[in-house]
Amino acid sequence: MNLSPLAQRFVLHFGEMGSRWGINRTVGQIYALLYVSEKPLNADDIVDKLMISRSNVSMGLKDLETWRLVKLSHLPGDRRAFFSAPDDIWLIFKTLAEERQRREIDPTLTLLRESLLDEPEQPGDEHAHLRIRQMYELTELLTNWFADIRKLSPATLQSLMKMGGAVVRLVELKDRIVGSGGASQQTPDIRPS
Repeated sequence: MNLSPLAQRFVLHFGEMGSRWGINRTVGQIYALLYVSEKPLNADDIVDKLMISRSNVSMGLKDLETWRLVKLSHLPGDRRAFFSAPDDIWLIFKTLAEERQRREIDPTLTLLRESLLDEPEQPGDEHAHLRIRQMYELTELLTNWFADIRKLSPATLQSLMKMGGAVVRLVELKDRIVGSGGASQQTPDIRPS
């Protein structure tokens, strides 16, 4: 690769991790290169830096565009397309999570919902129906929670994440107060607004 040792190490690692996350290794490398690049790159720049074929770069860029992970721009006097990764790391995280939900979670929720509409017919179907309902309820709960989290500003989300164990302890305290028969009506709502 035609990169500094630091950039090359990052690009190679990101490519390997990408293959574990279900994306093509080359797509992961292209994204990592765009992420660490100071300026937008065109396809020829990417070919030169990663030493991969032009067709692989074109297909990789199209994949990244469908994931909404690259920005396309044009420079005055240059007919080529230039690509860059979004600058805001929180936007990248949010986009990745939304795309994973759209591609993986939403179809699963649809299948689970449709499965719950079918009444158990065969022996053993009651157990399967119960397990499907449990999976649906958990997935729906997580999906709704994630929708609430996505509404938070990056600053609020970062503050919430930094609180870490304090949030867990607060919820545990609330559960103990409610569970002990204490004044559950007086327990404040601790959900973020």
